[in-house]
This record gives sequence, C-alpha cells and structure tokens, in this order.
Amino acid sequence: MNRPLTNEELRALRALDASALANAIETFRERLRNEGFTNQNVRCLVSSEQSMVGYAATIKIRGSSPPMADGAYSDRVDWWDYILSLPEPRVAVVEDASKKPGLGSLVGAVHMHILKALGCVGVVTNGSVRDLPEAQKQQFYCFAHGLAVSHAYVHIVAFGEPVHVGGLKIESGDLLHGDLHGVQSVPLDIVPQIPAVAARLLDRERALIDLCRSPDFSVDKLKTAVRRETGQKSG
Repeated sequence: MNRPLTNEELRALRALDASALANAIETFRERLRNEGFTNQNVRCLVSSEQSMVGYAATIKIRGSSPPMADGAYSDRVDWWDYILSLPEPRVAVVEDASKKPGLGSLVGAVHMHILKALGCVGVVTNGSVRDLPEAQKQQFYCFAHGLAVSHAYVHIVAFGEPVHVGGLKIESGDLLHGDLHGVQSVPLDIVPQIPAVAARLLDRERALIDLCRSPDFSVDKLKTAVRRETGQKSG
C-alpha cells in the first residue's frame, strides 16, 4: 500500500459525510459512479458524530454449520498479528461465507473490545453483529446486514485475502470511509486533493439550495444557475 495518511488527512476525511466524499471522488473519474461502495444489504447500525475512516483488515468466516466432530471449532489467534501489521486506524472487514450468512456473529462485546485494543474503530460485514448496546456505548462503528443473538459456529477460515461485502470487493489495506449512508473505498492517491474538491462542490450545492429558499426564486434563475455550473449554453 501507499504511505499511511497523516493525522491531518485522516481528520479531513472524517469531517466529510459519505455523500460529499462520493461526489468528490466522482470528479477524478478513477472508477464508474456505480462502483466503490456497499449496497443496501449492509446497513449502518452504530455510528458517531464523525465518519469512520480506517484501513481494511480483511477476514473471512463461516458459522452456520457445526464441525464434523468435537462440537466446536478451535479458536484462532493468528489473525490478531495480521491486524497489527496494518497501519492505524483499522477497520475489521468480515465476509461471512456461510450457507446462511449472519446466522451467527463473530463480533459481539468481547471481540469488539479485542478489536478496539488492536486499533480497530469499527466492523463492516455482510453478516451480523450482536451486543449492540455495548457497541453504542463504546462508539464502535458497526456496518452489517443485521443482528444475531448467537455466535453459532462462527470460525475464521482466512484473513488478509480479498473479501466481498455488500457488493464491494475489499482488499487488505484498502482505505474505507463510512457513515449512516454506507461504506465506500477511497483511492489513496487522490486523498490529498479530496478536501478542496469536496469544499468546492459543497459551495456549489449551498448556492443552489440558497437560491431555492430565496424569496426571489424563479425557475429562470434556477436554470441559469444550473447552466452556469454545468457549462451548458442557454437556448
């Protein structure tokens, strides 16, 4: 991956909501507008005043089926060292590859605190999470398909590999941003330019909104303003 972001760059990204960030990323034309973000199968269950920003620590689990013998799968701890190999802040990205994704949850109160101790600020999963009150208390971001009451037979089958969550392919170390709208990946090479571009686009939006709220509003004025922003000719 490229150099880790500076604290200033991280703060600037946290200050942007997902919509403003997506608008800014679109201007660089590095990807199609219908790519780079999770779909509605992954919902924001716990958020905070600022947006979540962190590097993806990718994990793959299964949990809907019991093992052939012994009644439970052995716990693994080797994935903790992998998480620590990534720069902070980190986001645990968990693909549930079970036949019934979300039947059991990897991340509950205990794993939430383990992940926080490992420098993770949140979790993104196509499966489920549990112990939501504790996540809210800890301000631990949770993006998931839903909630579960049990860990069922959850076990880790791989980590550090590409995963697919909510229609988005995420690779280890990808920079992620999330808020109540959803999660998106952020191309690292354009991060230094994003705040200025986002600010310019927000100024344009505010100008149009102010016009719509103005007592002097007219459709002709709106058309003129839109043409001016888009570079279209009148007539």
